[in-house]
Amino acid sequence: MSSTDSVSKPAPKQKKNLALHLLAGGFAGACEALTCHPLDTIKVRLQLRGERAAASKMIGLNAASSQATAAAQARAKANFIQVGRQIIEKEGFFSLYKGLGAVLGGIVPKMAIRFSSFEHYKELMADKNTGLTSSAGIFVAGLGAGITESVLVVTPMDVIKIRLQAQRHSMADPLDVPKYRNAVHCAYVMIREEGAGSLYKGVALTALRQSTNQAANFTVYSFLKGKLQEMQGSDNPLPSYQTLLMGFVSGACGPLFNAPIDVIKTRIQKNPSKESGWVRFTNVTSGILKNEGWTAFYKGTTPRVLRVAPGQAITFMVYETVYKFFTDMSKNVTVAEVEKAHLAATESNEQ
Repeated sequence: MSSTDSVSKPAPKQKKNLALHLLAGGFAGACEALTCHPLDTIKVRLQLRGERAAASKMIGLNAASSQATAAAQARAKANFIQVGRQIIEKEGFFSLYKGLGAVLGGIVPKMAIRFSSFEHYKELMADKNTGLTSSAGIFVAGLGAGITESVLVVTPMDVIKIRLQAQRHSMADPLDVPKYRNAVHCAYVMIREEGAGSLYKGVALTALRQSTNQAANFTVYSFLKGKLQEMQGSDNPLPSYQTLLMGFVSGACGPLFNAPIDVIKTRIQKNPSKESGWVRFTNVTSGILKNEGWTAFYKGTTPRVLRVAPGQAITFMVYETVYKFFTDMSKNVTVAEVEKAHLAATESNEQ
């Protein structure tokens, strides 16, 4: 049974194989990361550039640095395409994949946990008699899945990824050695210098972002899937192109809703700090409002939507395809075993 079964038609309750959801989610996560990571790097640079612009204004009090200040202000006005071009020109094409190691190391278990935990919570919210889950139940299951993946995987993965993406070094120059060389080294340095708790900076905001993302994501996807199956008069798996389109639409909903949460989270996770979580949150939020204005809370929204929406489209398409493949394979194996046992019993009776 897929994680997004229609809620409009009664069906007999079936035992779900969480191992298949783990496997399909892992495959989907790897494909999504390899395809969409450059857009995430551009998004992070856009969200962080307000800090650099504010710092440049302070440095700009010195006349000798006026040229550097002007250059920083020009960079601050660049759109996401121009930011991508700047990264490639100054740091090399593969700089767009900074932090990919942290993402790949986390996204496979993240997606596996997301789909399997969603299935678990969805089953808990299902009607005892029909086995169906209402739209409200799917929304709550999505919230639970987002919180679960945030605590277990996403927060430390995001902290390491952002630290790596924020480094402005050239990957084409072997002499340009950054502070963090890779994901493992970044985690080691952070734990040594800031303590293990530094990997969980912004965990509350991350959980809030992920939970609202997945609540919207699964609810919209399930609704669209149910409507399409109803229009086509079948509960059979939908064509891949329809799954792709549904994933794109559902994936765009979260980023448009919780962009301010993501910007604040990125700022908190980027720099070391000994401030408590709430103090850090209020200082970052007030600093953004004071120095950049409320529109800064929506920095990086365009590349984030362009990153998340196609990412979710790929995720759902690959997930549904892989899940169907392994489900069919397991059914074929079961049928073969039954036929083999029946043949053995027949031969035994004939002897």
